[in-house]
Amino acid sequence: MGPLGPLGIEPSEEPSAPTPPVKEPASRTRQPINSTPSTAASAVSSWSADVIDDSSLNGGPRIPPPVQPTSFDGRARPTQPSQPVEQAAKPTFSITVGDPHTVGNAASSHTVYSVITRTTSKAFMNPTMTVTRRYRDFLWLYERLHDTNPGVVVPPPPEKQAVGRFDTNFIESRRMALERMVNKIAAHPVLQMDGDLKTFLESESFNVAIKHSGKDPLLGGSESKGIMSSIGLGGSSGGKFVEHDDWFHDRRIYLDALETQLKALQKSTDTVVAQRKGLAESCAEFSASLHNLAAVELSPSLSGPLDALGDLQLRVQELYQRQAMQDILTLGIVIDEYIRLIGSVKKAFEQRQKAYHSWHSAESKLQEIKKQQEKLLRAGRTQQDRIGQMQADLADAERRVHASRLLFEDMGRLMRTELDRFEREKVEDFKSGVETFLESAVEAQKELIELWETYLLQLDSDEDGPPLMPAGVVADPDPRSSEAALRHEANNSRLDTDTDEQTISGTTACDSDEFPRPSQDTANEEVQTAA
Repeated sequence: MGPLGPLGIEPSEEPSAPTPPVKEPASRTRQPINSTPSTAASAVSSWSADVIDDSSLNGGPRIPPPVQPTSFDGRARPTQPSQPVEQAAKPTFSITVGDPHTVGNAASSHTVYSVITRTTSKAFMNPTMTVTRRYRDFLWLYERLHDTNPGVVVPPPPEKQAVGRFDTNFIESRRMALERMVNKIAAHPVLQMDGDLKTFLESESFNVAIKHSGKDPLLGGSESKGIMSSIGLGGSSGGKFVEHDDWFHDRRIYLDALETQLKALQKSTDTVVAQRKGLAESCAEFSASLHNLAAVELSPSLSGPLDALGDLQLRVQELYQRQAMQDILTLGIVIDEYIRLIGSVKKAFEQRQKAYHSWHSAESKLQEIKKQQEKLLRAGRTQQDRIGQMQADLADAERRVHASRLLFEDMGRLMRTELDRFEREKVEDFKSGVETFLESAVEAQKELIELWETYLLQLDSDEDGPPLMPAGVVADPDPRSSEAALRHEANNSRLDTDTDEQTISGTTACDSDEFPRPSQDTANEEVQTAA
């Protein structure tokens, strides 16, 4: 029996000390579920109980039990794809502008669109809303957002057009442009929180709401507009503006060059579309000529292919017309949108210039007030009332200078962000537009090749079978009888021609068995013998 024998027997003979109630839940929560680590856990718990008993007997401090590592049961926990908090909290919008229809009489007729909005934003009463709006309502939204959000590049509506307003193609292109406009506004992190957008998307009595929009404190932008007018930004631009920031100077030059190039590209695209439409009209005229020729042609073997070629040209005409419309709706609408967006960016530049002039105008007024105050202070105590008023004016002027300077600096930072956003969206939109343009062109060429190949296969099959018959002509069910009849008709015409020639020469030939006509081979043999 070793020296540690009695120590190992003592804990088993004496009753173990009760586990403190604070430690018990912790040990229970750390107890593993599976059976394999349970033995080790029980051994650790018994060891900790022995240590606690010894320390309690010796009167020393109790040693806390060791922390047990949590066991891994081998089952993978389902993980959800993580996303930034800002993106998770950002509301989503899906806006559809559709169902264009004309309302009103002949004097005041206009086109009305249905605006259907689906959103996850809690600022709206319903997740799905449907309202009717006309073009001037979209224009009102653009002007309001531009005035109440200085420095923000607001997506503009399409240009107003007086001629051809009710043309089907024009209405469709305008509908798509308006839909792109409101979706970009709703996707903007600043504009989507504006109260005017909320009024536009959900107000049933829109005409009444826009009259009181400036007085409604719940609508965003009214306070901002009041601040802008209070510091003098809503006035004229002042004198000539000289840009001191090289970054904005370079961007302004870049935007001018980009606008020039986009206008040239738009002109070229319009030329391509016009040429496609002209080619479609030429195909229609060619088809009509082929149908007229097939109608007067007596030979079915020729009239049938001509009539089929006329039908083919009608299909080609439809293809060119559809491709011209796709060019407008894919690439043309993107070019037109960014020409208008550059105009909106230039408006933001003008607002920044107004903020700059407002800041320096406020500084000039502040200097004038300071000079007047110095004169009053030199006058003595006789001008105490005016001195008090002058101090109040000085404080107000300093407040205006401070607000104008902060506004100018904030607009500069905001415009940098907006121009970076403009560049990113421009690359994405033009890439998508060019890809769609090329895909539609490739599909159109494939369809055109398929039409011509089908026509050629029909011509090849008709060489062995019955010919293509024009419209209204019934083909012979037995092609052999038709060929025999054609051969017989050709032989008769040849015999008639030979008979006429012999009659003119003064001799009479008889096609009979008694007087057979010498063949060409016999005549050749006689010529060789004579030679």
